[in-house]
Amino acid sequence: MLYWLTEFSDGGDVFNLFRYITFRAGGAFFTALIFGFLFGPPLINLLRRSQKQGQPIREDGPESHIETKAGTPTMGGALILGAVLVSSLLWARLDNPYVWMVLFVTVSFGLIGFADDFSKVSKNSHAGVSGKVRLAIGFVIAGLAAVWAAWFHPAELSNQLAFPVFKDVLLNLGIFFVPFAMIVIVGAANAVNLTDGLDGLAIMPVMIAAGTLGAIAYAVGRVDFTEYLDVHYVPGTGEILIFTAGLIGGGLGFLWYNAPPAAVFMGDTGSLALGGALGAIAVAIKHEIVLAIVGGLFVVEALSVIIQVLYFKRTGKRVFLMAPIHHHFEKRGWAEPQIVIRFWIISVILALIGLATLKVR
Repeated sequence: MLYWLTEFSDGGDVFNLFRYITFRAGGAFFTALIFGFLFGPPLINLLRRSQKQGQPIREDGPESHIETKAGTPTMGGALILGAVLVSSLLWARLDNPYVWMVLFVTVSFGLIGFADDFSKVSKNSHAGVSGKVRLAIGFVIAGLAAVWAAWFHPAELSNQLAFPVFKDVLLNLGIFFVPFAMIVIVGAANAVNLTDGLDGLAIMPVMIAAGTLGAIAYAVGRVDFTEYLDVHYVPGTGEILIFTAGLIGGGLGFLWYNAPPAAVFMGDTGSLALGGALGAIAVAIKHEIVLAIVGGLFVVEALSVIIQVLYFKRTGKRVFLMAPIHHHFEKRGWAEPQIVIRFWIISVILALIGLATLKVR
């Protein structure tokens, strides 16, 4: 919205600053951060009053959670969504199709998560909305986003899968691009959802991944950068940096209240929305494979659940003491902060590897 102030610029005044994506990204970051600090306390108080017993705690989960996390309200992801939405609408170019595509996915998956959280707290049950229903709606949303992205991608990149490191390698997926992109978006949403099991565990890796994808989006959206780095040019994707800056600002504002011991959980409202956003960004910037590297922690968390379920069905035995894998380490005696911080470190390492793919050609 504020981009339109450039119409009053003669090229040498303060209004000219709004032409620069980096300046507006900074504005989005601080807007979202302030939003989180201002609206965090009243939102948490509202959630506490409306959720008498807080988020239902699974009885088959770690025993310590029944004592330490009982009564903590959920749906705190609404704080992040509000911060991202306000900052993006305020600072991004509203004529950019990729910004709207990512916002569409984020808000839509947030609504799915909200419905699930509301069902849980209202019935005081961890069951929530049927998993099949959530997946079905998620795939519909992801399908619309995939068609959206393919429509606005340059002709030479539309329906193509780009590979990191190999600069000239493109795989034409044709009609299979849409289902592939759907799997990326829905898979990312559910992987982040599975990771959100300890205080502060999910939000920091999400911010790290978002910052990495935002930097890549800015690079592939500039023709001079793509020529230097030998990556595919996707015009218009630079504006996604503003969205990711807002996500990081809103994420930090949320983390202030989610740091151990958490005053609020993000719930499915936040985890599904943020995971879907990461998947949508990766599809928009043609870096779906890089997302699997940058978000490797989420991949491992999801795989640990899949492996546990399949192996248990075949043998009646468990590979891990408990899945997702962060609960496995809890069962082995690791303290919660120890798990969280070590997983953060892993996320940073994976993000650096993901960024390195821009230059290693």
